[in-house]
Amino acid sequence: MDIISETRCFDGVQGVYMHASSVCACDMTFAVYLPPEAKDGPVPCLWYLSGLTCTHENAMTKAGLQAHAAELGLAIVFPDTSPRGDKVADDEAYDLGKGAGFYVDAREAPWAAHFKMESYIVRELRTLVEAEFPVADRHGITGHSMGGHGALTLAMNHPDLFQSLSAFAPISNPTRSEWGRKQLAAYLGTNESLWADHDATALLKTKGWKGDILVDQGASDKFLDLLNPEALASALFETRTPSVIRMQEGYDHSYYFVSSFGADHMAWHAERLFA
Repeated sequence: MDIISETRCFDGVQGVYMHASSVCACDMTFAVYLPPEAKDGPVPCLWYLSGLTCTHENAMTKAGLQAHAAELGLAIVFPDTSPRGDKVADDEAYDLGKGAGFYVDAREAPWAAHFKMESYIVRELRTLVEAEFPVADRHGITGHSMGGHGALTLAMNHPDLFQSLSAFAPISNPTRSEWGRKQLAAYLGTNESLWADHDATALLKTKGWKGDILVDQGASDKFLDLLNPEALASALFETRTPSVIRMQEGYDHSYYFVSSFGADHMAWHAERLFA
């Protein structure tokens, strides 16, 4: 693991790192924020998954989560959204290829050689973070848009790895959305039976979630039809999953929205990770 930068931030450290990923077969960059409490021992850890076109840097610089993490004593991990490099397959469209890994393990060419984002997050990067940073075995996960989809699906598929869950404007029902069907077909193939494990609405009905869920959605989000929060809300009620799902008047899909409700999400995770 190479240190790209380490910067003092709210008496903690905001770091950016690079390592050679055997899972993605390329170099991967990620960021970790350590609060002041990490100097004295391991702290709980929140994973933040970003959305389409983003890297590790977007939420790190725009979401303003470090101040809340420092106050609460939480570490934050900001992974990248896809493999990178000249040898990694890409597409001219912004919503497929680099920056659009959708947090799945691709099975189809040309994506299968590198696009293994599910295994990268829950296995390789998780192992690296626990080995190299003072984090306790208490992990929460959240994310925005595509990253909200990733947070919900990874938590439900790997419940033993996460103790708390939330999402900002998640892609809630990708098997029924243009933000989902295109990518799932490209990465997993046209057999739609393989897609259900990567759809939060479907997963609630098949695997469920062991705890409660916080979801915030901007009511003025221009991508509402693609995100389909109604499907997620319906599944939460149908499965009687304890949850708080809020439609926030006047808010859009931007990081202004994420930063406005970041404190609520950080407090949500801290309450559960320190329990």
